[in-house]
Amino acid sequence: MAILLPQQIYSLAASVGESFYENLAGGTNASITVNNFGPAPVDLVVTRVNAPVITYMIPADNSLTLSVDLLLVAALLTTAAGASTGTIQIAISDF
Repeated sequence: MAILLPQQIYSLAASVGESFYENLAGGTNASITVNNFGPAPVDLVVTRVNAPVITYMIPADNSLTLSVDLLLVAALLTTAAGASTGTIQIAISDF
């Protein structure tokens, strides 16, 4: 069964990070969509079970959707280039 979590709006100053999803009880399969409406890029930081931490850069006025297995943490981190705003939405599944 899939569960669509509420869409979250972010507004982060330069060089600031924030976690938007955490499952520290073993991870879950998930789909993550990030829309970056800000003037600077934002990094999506994905932590999974028994896997290296992966960072995806989302340029200004772009979006990214990806599916991951055994997601532990999904966080956003702005660069020193400037602040960023947008939305993040996560869908999790239990299969």
